[in-house]
Amino acid sequence: MKRRLFLAGLGAACCSRLLHAQALPKPDRKDLCPVCGMLVAKYPNWLATIVWPDGHAHFFDGAKDMFKFLQDLPKYAPGHRAGEISRILVTDFYNLERIDARQAWYVIGSDVYGPMGHEFVPLASKADAGDFQKEHKGRSVLAFDQISPALVAQVDAGKF
Repeated sequence: MKRRLFLAGLGAACCSRLLHAQALPKPDRKDLCPVCGMLVAKYPNWLATIVWPDGHAHFFDGAKDMFKFLQDLPKYAPGHRAGEISRILVTDFYNLERIDARQAWYVIGSDVYGPMGHEFVPLASKADAGDFQKEHKGRSVLAFDQISPALVAQVDAGKF
């Protein structure tokens, strides 16, 4: 009996992980960033994703373009509202796993550049962000809610 319960639990855990993985949309080789027009599949280590309730997603070649998109939905996604977004994901710099963008920490002003130059480098924890900041000469560690349109423009221009 214990063995059946163990196997049932193991099966449920595996299925849960599989369903979670399937729920994360992936760009195909033709998906373009709606902000800059680059092919996002070429840059999986920088992938950012916004998922809508109907399952469709917008993919970005970095967090910077994702923030530009979020901060000007009427321009990039007419008819969509921020309150309708199901998930926002970014790729953690260290483990290359997609994480909740709202919970991530971002380093700016480092010696690490993304596909579009200066970038908001996403990390899963504040401790990881602090380590990254020290290792890569980052200027600031920021939470999701601290990133304003003016800051995005500054990072884009390389001004920290």
